Amino acid sequence: MAKIKMTAVITKQDRLTEDIYDMRIKAPQIAGEAVPGQFLSLYSKDGSKMLPRPISLCGIDREKGELRLVYRIAGAGTKEFSCLKEGDTIDVLGPLGNGFPLKPEKRAFLIGGGIGIPPLLELAKALQAEQESGRESGADSGRGMVRSVLGYRDSQMFLKEEFEAYGPVYAATEDGSAGTKGNVLDAIREQGLKADIIYACGPTPMLRALKAYAAEQGMECWLSLEEKMACGVGACLACVCQSKDIDRHSQVHNKRICKDGPVFLADEIEL
Repeated sequence: MAKIKMTAVITKQDRLTEDIYDMRIKAPQIAGEAVPGQFLSLYSKDGSKMLPRPISLCGIDREKGELRLVYRIAGAGTKEFSCLKEGDTIDVLGPLGNGFPLKPEKRAFLIGGGIGIPPLLELAKALQAEQESGRESGADSGRGMVRSVLGYRDSQMFLKEEFEAYGPVYAATEDGSAGTKGNVLDAIREQGLKADIIYACGPTPMLRALKAYAAEQGMECWLSLEEKMACGVGACLACVCQSKDIDRHSQVHNKRICKDGPVFLADEIEL
């Protein structure tokens, strides 16, 4: 898949919580190629900030040629992006990385933690579209249900209502202000939920726990890793995770999250 660098126009930007923003950009060439689970590199207009910031795709609208980016302010770069208004421009590179494999016939858990929640929204949309296509063709036997399990710090449960359009949603909050008090696995156990496959994105401790849970349950598990990146295209080896197999590029037990990921089969990596 070709990577495209272009100047995109901001079509809308909203503030969802104290530090989380929802940006829409016009980027038809990238929107036409992107799939759920991929990300963009966004470039600062400040010449002192050479490295782009990776932000996952929350939404892909091929008809409008628009992409949706929901991100948290984590430093000077994302703070700059949060100040952009409709009509402003930003340089972007994408689509980058790989995406989630779509297996609509399986009962799925979409499990997101914090800012790992946004990339799962487009996945929920894509899985529903695949399921509807299967039913129209008569292949609806055993088609899977999508259940979203979302972990938040508190009651500011951004995007939760949008996930509800694609199936049941269960929330966990660290402070117990809404949903299950605790983490996403606490919510799964409290509700007695079952599935055949896990798609997850979030902080490493959450992904580590989900990998162990999937192994215990005999479930297929796909994890999207969060990591700081430099080049975003696999050249610099700044964002690596330990792998079971030797990487052909580096000749060590590494996988490049930006190039080989960010989505990995849980069994392929060590967390």
